[in-house]
Amino acid sequence: MSRQALMLDANILIRAVLGQRVFKLLNQYYSTTAFFAPDDAFADAEKYLPPIFKARGLEPQY
Repeated sequence: MSRQALMLDANILIRAVLGQRVFKLLNQYYSTTAFFAPDDAFADAEKYLPPIFKARGLEPQY
């Protein structure tokens, strides 16, 4: 069985952390799809998540 590949950007990583829909989709397709994200996407998510958490009145968990 061949696997698909999908590149994730910072927006998708953030949505996977904050929401349910993207997390469920990633979880649904992990067995048939290889997910990749560049270091810059992780760095951007790490940069933007704390202000988003603060704006929502949430405490980030590391």
